[in-house]
Amino acid sequence: MLFKGTHFSNPTRVSIILIVAGFLLIGGGFFFVASLGEDVLEQEKFAADRIVSDFVSTINPPWMAETMGYITEAGSVWFLTLLSVIVVAYLLFVSGKSKWVPLFFAVNMLGISGLTKGLKLLFERQRPEVIQAYDGVGYSFPSGHSTGAIAFYGFMIYLTAVSHMKKGTRWLIGIVLGLFGLSVAVSRIFVGVHYFTDVAAGIALGTAWLIVSIAALEIMLFRKRKRARKTEESATS
Repeated sequence: MLFKGTHFSNPTRVSIILIVAGFLLIGGGFFFVASLGEDVLEQEKFAADRIVSDFVSTINPPWMAETMGYITEAGSVWFLTLLSVIVVAYLLFVSGKSKWVPLFFAVNMLGISGLTKGLKLLFERQRPEVIQAYDGVGYSFPSGHSTGAIAFYGFMIYLTAVSHMKKGTRWLIGIVLGLFGLSVAVSRIFVGVHYFTDVAAGIALGTAWLIVSIAALEIMLFRKRKRARKTEESATS
């Protein structure tokens, strides 16, 4: 089996700290998106967008723009949908894991897609530039590639972290996946279809929803293990 029966056992100081930190990240992420969204609704101009746009224009030669164009595809709907189907199939038919794992992975991906689309329709922010080749159509805030990439690659980091792989390997894969997910988000600025604040909001929203999904999964797995222990104790008593 690739995955081990991890996760949180009885509450400890470390797990309590992680829980508190998780709630802070969730609340902070949604609050950040809401704060930016309020200004977007009022059609405010962000100094950060101008500063980042000017900076990118100075370090974005044709070869880098082309490279970012390839990277940005790793956050496209078709690509993440294909990968998600493969992951669900693996979790259901190969890994031997609890049904809750593929279920909450699906909740993670479908939920972030619905949230992103709903917020886009709510804020109706126009893009800095419409480029159909890079999925640069529709509304701009928050960045869908950013939310999707953070949710998907972040869940892959979680699956790696709870696997039987060696600690060094888990760290290496986790760092690579994290950097790649962030690169997908940043690529949206380089290809010119999103503002910096679109991407920042996308990263915040994707991270918050990812934590919600993983936390809900861990709670269900904890309850399942607890029931299994009670059943085992009853059988042996």
